[in-house]
Amino acid sequence: MRPARFQTFAVDALAKAPDVKSVDPWQEESRPFGVHIMFMSGAQIWAAITATAAPGEDYNQPENPVSYEAPGEVAYPDLYDGGKVTPQLAERYLAAALTNSGSAEIDSVYAYSVKDPATNHPGVGVRFHSEARIQLLFQHTARAGQDKGARPFDLQSAF
Repeated sequence: MRPARFQTFAVDALAKAPDVKSVDPWQEESRPFGVHIMFMSGAQIWAAITATAAPGEDYNQPENPVSYEAPGEVAYPDLYDGGKVTPQLAERYLAAALTNSGSAEIDSVYAYSVKDPATNHPGVGVRFHSEARIQLLFQHTARAGQDKGARPFDLQSAF
């Protein structure tokens, strides 16, 4: 799945998660694709979408989606710790939301901090049956009523 189509897919799929209030397309000057996620608590994440193309894929040609069996549904993990969201809790929660989307193009979804606890940038990775990958990198966070910070990747520890 290419970034533009993933953005549309993610807006729909993430909005169906129980603790997600809204999801909107988002972009920054250096990131043409992303999503702005607001949780029921008012906590927010702005996540950029980057991609790794499938081997041999040419983005100048029409996309040929590869579908097999969708991943099995998983339980949603806790999103809140003391009423606040952390980047690590959000990763796990959003990974479950994408896993539970029922997309037959998705092979697997993972939280960066679960795969590599020493990761510098929290986010969610999506592997597709085509061997393409999408990275949903957390760029900004904000507490209820706040706007995103000015510096990408300067994330609040709890929001």
